[in-house]
Amino acid sequence: MSDDKTFYTLTMAKVYADQGYLNKAARIYHYLLQQSPDRQDLLDAVEDLEKRAAEKMKYQKEDLVSRISLWIDLLLKYNNLKKIKKLTR
Repeated sequence: MSDDKTFYTLTMAKVYADQGYLNKAARIYHYLLQQSPDRQDLLDAVEDLEKRAAEKMKYQKEDLVSRISLWIDLLLKYNNLKKIKKLTR
């Protein structure tokens, strides 16, 4: 996102959040909070984004562990297959 603040609107922040671009949405919400620090709806939106980001991070970590485990399992099977091929020659 460029530094042009023209599109830093509540609607744009909601669009980014709905599309999963949580960092972009948070950047806009923080900008809007600087303009109107007393708006509770903006504070609530930032809090919601932080929760969603934490959940997303947790899921990504779990997914990474799962993928690494699968990769190790496949690597071991591949090495065993190579050993079997050597024995059958």
